[in-house]
Amino acid sequence: QVQLVESGGGLVQPGGSLNLSCTASGFPFSSYTMMWDRQAQGGKRELIAHIGGGSNTGRIVYADSVRGRFTASRDNAKNMVFLQMNDLKPEDTAVYYCRVYIQRDYWGQGTQVTVFS
Repeated sequence: QVQLVESGGGLVQPGGSLNLSCTASGFPFSSYTMMWDRQAQGGKRELIAHIGGGSNTGRIVYADSVRGRFTASRDNAKNMVFLQMNDLKPEDTAVYYCRVYIQRDYWGQGTQVTVFS
């Protein structure tokens, strides 16, 4: 079955950095586009990056809110995706999820990122 496990969240001060990881299993990873979403407390889940798979490998698209500060990548040999987050701001505080769509959306359990002064 499809499984996604995120890690790497934590507490950080504004301007700091974190690197999130997501390990995937249960599907042919390299063939699928992977996505990073986040959801702030009381807010809607927001797509912040998608990392192309299959024929779209190498294509990465970012939301305006994170472009220039966050860098998404994937390692198909390890079935992993990453989100390097730099210059973090308090408004980046959220639970971060990786996602894959295979007939429906699958998410992991999420990892909490808290940016505080």
